[in-house]
Amino acid sequence: MPNRTRSPDADRSAQLRRLTWRALLRTVATVVVVGTAYFTLPFTGLDDLSTLVLLLCGSVVVCAVCGWQMWWVLRSPHPVVRAAEGIAATTTVYILGFASLYTVLSQVEPEGFTEVLTRMGALYFSLTVFATVGFGDIAAITDGTRAVVSAQIVGNLIFLALVVRLFVLTAQHRRRQVEEPAAENEP
Repeated sequence: MPNRTRSPDADRSAQLRRLTWRALLRTVATVVVVGTAYFTLPFTGLDDLSTLVLLLCGSVVVCAVCGWQMWWVLRSPHPVVRAAEGIAATTTVYILGFASLYTVLSQVEPEGFTEVLTRMGALYFSLTVFATVGFGDIAAITDGTRAVVSAQIVGNLIFLALVVRLFVLTAQHRRRQVEEPAAENEP
């Protein structure tokens, strides 16, 4: 029986494929869990809270998810895969957070938008604002709802400029850490 040993490159490639599949499955699971929570949790009782409090709470949650994901990137042997997963998870929480806020605002102030937003309508609106396409079929029409949409637009710019860049820099830093010991061990 011939001795079939795999090359180190083949082993690394197989390991990276496994890690990538796991990261993809974790990302899909995150989207499913957070999405299910968004569509099933009751938002009743939130109408009593001010919009500013809801915005601040949402910001804390997004920062916590981002921080948690950064922590994993800094400990990963494959930080680029983890960074991509972190960006996906943070983006999901960010977009669904604004969708939740729009749902509550639409219930509290039905005249705030061109139509009363269902959860799907609020998610759609949040996505169009995030993607800067703004189809115009749903629009904020009161000063309060326009202020929240403006906050999301500014948040989008910060998110894209800072959060994504932070993940990229963290992954690059960790990659150098992982590669340096490997380079030192080579003959």
